[in-house]
Amino acid sequence: MGDDTSTTRVRVRNRRGEGARLRDEIVAAAVELLDETGDESAITLRSVARRVGIAAPSIYRHFPDQPAIMLAVVRSAFAELDEQLRTAVDAEGDAPRERLMALCRSYLQFAEAHPGRYRTMFGGLWVPDLNESSVTEEDMVTLGQASMRRLAEALQDCVTAGCATSTDVSADTVALWLGLHGLAHQRAVAPSFPWPPDIAERVITTLAHLTDR
Repeated sequence: MGDDTSTTRVRVRNRRGEGARLRDEIVAAAVELLDETGDESAITLRSVARRVGIAAPSIYRHFPDQPAIMLAVVRSAFAELDEQLRTAVDAEGDAPRERLMALCRSYLQFAEAHPGRYRTMFGGLWVPDLNESSVTEEDMVTLGQASMRRLAEALQDCVTAGCATSTDVSADTVALWLGLHGLAHQRAVAPSFPWPPDIAERVITTLAHLTDR
């Protein structure tokens, strides 16, 4: 999908010193386009500028190129995911097993609620040529680290409490994430498949090495 999917807005110009507001509006507009189209190719300098109601060159004051906008969109999505995971875990009190299950279920719920964002976060289609854009390898490596640490901490708490038998929390955290990601992806691409109602619990229990109780 191209620029024709976006609408033009009339924007009130920021007062002096409000440049950060415009940056946030650019990112929000890009997220809107992604949510509406489900297609990261719909996010171009022209389409985002039209959505915000500014001239395309104005974007360069905040983002040097389109990949920089995409990086901001993906960072925003990961921040939202991590906050959702934190909220889900905190709501479960102190029981490690229930906290881990809540975190994993919240991860799957995020993927289902935001398919365009999720696919962009993990699909790799937007990944730029690091030699031809402002995005660096370090930028890419740090994406999602907070949520992965949160998953590792939840699994370690289960091991410490004796309700998980993992002997390599680091490796099993990766395995658990891969299981969640695979389930989220397959649910999205094969919604008519007769998924067992407890498939998420089966995946989590197995890959986290959870005990009966």
